[in-house]
Amino acid sequence: MSSLHLGLIFLAVILVGATIFNRKKRSQAVPLPPGPQGVPLLGNLPWFLCNSNFIWLKFTELAQFHGELIYLNLAGKSVVVLNSAEAAFDLLDQRGSNYSNRPELIMASKILAGGVHIGFVPYGILWRKLRKAVHFGLNKKSAEAYFTIQEQETKVLVRRLLKAPDEWHGHFNLLAASTILSIVYGVPYSLSLDEPHIRKIYQFMEHMLHAAVPGNYLVDIFPFLNRLPPWLARFKQEGLKAHQTYTDLFVSLLESETNKSYRNLSFAASLSKNEKDLGLTIKEKAWLAGSLFGGGSDTTASVLSVFMLAMILHPHVLKKAQAEIDQVVGKARMPCFQDQGNLPYIGAIMKEALRWIPITPLGLARSSNDPLIYKGHYIPGNSIILTNVWAMNRNPDVYHNPTEFIPERYLSSDNKREIRPKYTREGTHAFGFGRRVCPGSNIANNTLFITIATMVWGFDITLSDPSHPPSMDSLMDNGAVLRPCPFKCSLSPRPHTESTVSKLVDE
Repeated sequence: MSSLHLGLIFLAVILVGATIFNRKKRSQAVPLPPGPQGVPLLGNLPWFLCNSNFIWLKFTELAQFHGELIYLNLAGKSVVVLNSAEAAFDLLDQRGSNYSNRPELIMASKILAGGVHIGFVPYGILWRKLRKAVHFGLNKKSAEAYFTIQEQETKVLVRRLLKAPDEWHGHFNLLAASTILSIVYGVPYSLSLDEPHIRKIYQFMEHMLHAAVPGNYLVDIFPFLNRLPPWLARFKQEGLKAHQTYTDLFVSLLESETNKSYRNLSFAASLSKNEKDLGLTIKEKAWLAGSLFGGGSDTTASVLSVFMLAMILHPHVLKKAQAEIDQVVGKARMPCFQDQGNLPYIGAIMKEALRWIPITPLGLARSSNDPLIYKGHYIPGNSIILTNVWAMNRNPDVYHNPTEFIPERYLSSDNKREIRPKYTREGTHAFGFGRRVCPGSNIANNTLFITIATMVWGFDITLSDPSHPPSMDSLMDNGAVLRPCPFKCSLSPRPHTESTVSKLVDE
């Protein structure tokens, strides 16, 4: 081992020891939240690394013993896990100014994203500008302007499913990508996931997801490595090159929309129209639009996979939903957004799909600014805050039989009035908490509603092999988004589907 490596290790040990000493000194009067026993110097880091796969399940187990707050010491870095919706609301919503930052992920935020990705940018002036831009173009009222796009995409989806029903998973991926591209850039519906701009944006997403996982890059463990010049640090050289590639891609997509003179309604067009009010640079606007695609397409497709799994495992739910659809929509036309107020059970299915298998079970991490005492426990400043949405959604005190798929839990006894559990945002935790809720939540909700309604209207969804049903516990985790493992199901058009769709769409 070189003297340089020994020196780095020695320096790290000194810093860790000083951090632990200072933390103990600060917290003598008020205890830290409970948590698993750690080891000298490294704290809970070995435990964390050994349990990193599906770690929210481990947190949920720990919550049975330790309660709604869990404390971890990762080699001197404080991590606090919030296992209850009440704690998340009290801290992230009620004390939002102290919990609106993100942990510093140097590779993802500073190098790959150049400090301009809305998901990672620090809470401050630039974040407020980006959030204002999102509000201009994607607030609840503005999102209604994209209803026509979303309805058209579901018509195209049905035509694709009629031709190749076994490829439903790929069709959902294409619907999600095409819808968000149309909304963000005004691009007509896409014919394939292999289209160059889609393929490049998916590469960007995969790169960002990999960089956002703590520990994948040493610079996130030893931040001083970022001071090295690119010619001495290969990670930095490659990251900066990738950043420029992504910037060129996002700028070209933004400019291609701007050059249309606003012929197409899109989020990119709204950025240009409100340019003076927003005060964003070309690069900031381009990255904002690009990050909205990256954050919206994969998550939407994952929720639709959860919906499909729920339908084949709970056929009575599908039959009840079809009865509602047939009564409200009929068979001579497809569902539209004007039907939404008359389809409470479809809305309840959507919310239950978001709860049953939360696709972001730990949300996106936050960082605290100042120390705080909450319910008799000391939460250090500069702590990483994790929201265990999985535990919140499986709380039996809030959700009766939480492992069961029961849409009725969101409806009154007459199935007409919506019920929203306490501490949720419009009935769900799926889009986050406080000031950093998902910026595209309105678009996502609308896409999910119209797609689920269309699937219920148009198809019978059943098990391909009743003797071997898929399990709701068979899940895939790519580091940021959770989804069911691939499974087969049978999609059969209902008697009215083909004739009705053929009159409406000519793909």
